[in-house]
This record gives sequence, C-alpha cells and structure tokens, in this order.
Amino acid sequence: MNTIAEYIKTERKKAGLTQEEFAIRSGLGLRFVRDLEQGKETVRMDKVNQALSMFGMHAVPGEIDREISDLDEGR
Repeated sequence: MNTIAEYIKTERKKAGLTQEEFAIRSGLGLRFVRDLEQGKETVRMDKVNQALSMFGMHAVPGEIDREISDLDEGR
C-alpha cells in the first residue's frame, strides 16, 4: 500500500468515519475512496488532494528517491 493510501485510511478511521461517510463529507465517490485506500496507481491528483484536504494536507510534486522506490517495487 502506498503512503498516501495508508495515511488517508488511518486518518479516516481515527475520525471514526466509514468509507461511505468519508466519501459523502469529502464530496468524492465511494468507488474513488475505495480505490484510493487500496493504493490504485491511476487516480486523479485533484481528487487525491480533495481527500487529503479533509485532514489539512495537500500532495505536492517532488523527486522520487530511487533507492526507496526500487525497494517498494521489490527490485
């Protein structure tokens, strides 16, 4: 699972929200929330930021640490 997916799932649960409640409150679709929390790689960044904004966060572009990325992919 990726870091953003883990963060959103953890924070949603801390807030005591089901995926459905989170989807309604954030204005996102339930399917998107499920896909996001499962670490789907092809999600829209504007919607990711919409979800993150529920917890006062925002994703920004940055460089990938190749060493860490390679370990995540089992290389």
